[in-house]
Amino acid sequence: MSGILGKKIGMTSLFDENGEAVPCTVIEAGPCYVTQVRTQAKDGYDAIQLGFDEKADRLVNKPLKGHFAKAATKALRLMREFRGAVEASMKTGDEVKVDMFSPGDIVDVSGKSKGRGFQGVVKRHHFGGVGMTTHGASDRVRAPGSIGGSSYPSRVFKGMRMGGRMGFERVTIKNLKVVKVIPESNILIIRGSVPGAINGYLEIEKKHN
Repeated sequence: MSGILGKKIGMTSLFDENGEAVPCTVIEAGPCYVTQVRTQAKDGYDAIQLGFDEKADRLVNKPLKGHFAKAATKALRLMREFRGAVEASMKTGDEVKVDMFSPGDIVDVSGKSKGRGFQGVVKRHHFGGVGMTTHGASDRVRAPGSIGGSSYPSRVFKGMRMGGRMGFERVTIKNLKVVKVIPESNILIIRGSVPGAINGYLEIEKKHN
């Protein structure tokens, strides 16, 4: 397997071999279950579909109930595919655990960033605002200013940086290092920060040299 699904627990710090405090993210990774095996012959590509985080059967619709029954797994909240060569021994219903990782592994972590709602140009695009806040500029400090010409081009160009919804977008942080693995607790500790809020779902993919 090249990856696993998990949930962000929070952040902490560990001491490295030089005695320096290293900021780390604690992730509950797995156990995941193989809900589908895709092959080149049948689907046109090779991939493993994993499911994570059990939920009550009453919350599952009929098509998904059939999907989980066929895979002989419990109802799961999150399902994602990991593309790549599929091991011949891999089959539906198999369990994937965090012990697939080892300290020193390099991983890419993907998730949804924190949602910030509607934000103005200062927070969303790092505009500086007006230089002087005196002489009657009290209501223009964080305003976007002019957004286009009048008679020419008589329109606003696409892509103009303006206020709008910010955050809750898929973000991938690459080349993070696995610091510690605790298999008995399904815990993966990664150096640095990862996208999203606490209890947000994550995809952790191991990089192969």
